[in-house]
Amino acid sequence: LEILVTILNENDNSPVFPQPNLTRDVPEDTKVNTAIVASKEVSANDADLDTIYYELTTTLQDTDGYFAIRGVNNPEIYLQKVLDYDKFNLTTLLLYARDRPVTSPDPTNTATATITITIKQSDTRAPWFLPCTRLHNDSSICISSPYSGRVNISEMSMDPLLLEPGPIYAVDPDYTISDRIVYSIVGGNTDEVFSVDADTGNLTMNKIVTSPDSFLLQIMATQVSNIRKYSVATVEIKVINKSNFPPYFEKRVYNGTVFVGLPQRSFIYQAGDPSTPLVITAMDQDFPDV
Repeated sequence: LEILVTILNENDNSPVFPQPNLTRDVPEDTKVNTAIVASKEVSANDADLDTIYYELTTTLQDTDGYFAIRGVNNPEIYLQKVLDYDKFNLTTLLLYARDRPVTSPDPTNTATATITITIKQSDTRAPWFLPCTRLHNDSSICISSPYSGRVNISEMSMDPLLLEPGPIYAVDPDYTISDRIVYSIVGGNTDEVFSVDADTGNLTMNKIVTSPDSFLLQIMATQVSNIRKYSVATVEIKVINKSNFPPYFEKRVYNGTVFVGLPQRSFIYQAGDPSTPLVITAMDQDFPDV
């Protein structure tokens, strides 16, 4: 009598990852669809030789959707959305391996691998001139205002010019890189009257100004390690006559009369002369004809 005995494979083994814990450093400017973790590094083995079904999740809020797997049976992890270092720079992914589909009613064995992703800031932004205002509370955009200053006609200043709202100063907004900034004048410097210190940004005079025409300088701030990362700011320099005397009032005390019940914006009249409006005038010896 011949008896055939068939040994049935019982689902009594869980999938096993070759490395249950992985870490990856990902540059901020990594292109979408780039593979972050290769399939062979996160492919689980099953002694029961079952088909493995994968699922990827994230443990940190607001970091979902940036990373994904190629397919339910392909665990290669790739970048699905553009990264922004200012939004987050660390996340933890959980990769599940099951020997049955998620919707299967049969008992399922599951393994979990943890992938820690660290985002590294890249040199993605040009220098910012300070002070600047962030646009719509977006930390990646900062708008600076023009600089302005004054020089006296026919007078040479030996010190750095005082500017508003402050001295010329720019920074690398990619602060973990913080590249050194150098300055140069790229426009508006008629007759080479001004020069800018490449390291400090201080603006000084090379010669006196003999014309009352204003200057509209263009100052470029460039990163030392990447000349393609630059910004340009404008500096308006007004040329004025030197002021030697402060203005003064013609009288120390002015007396006026106002009538009860008058509407707003009514005249105030001179005390003792209700027909003549009160006028307060000041003089300046620097401008005797004004």
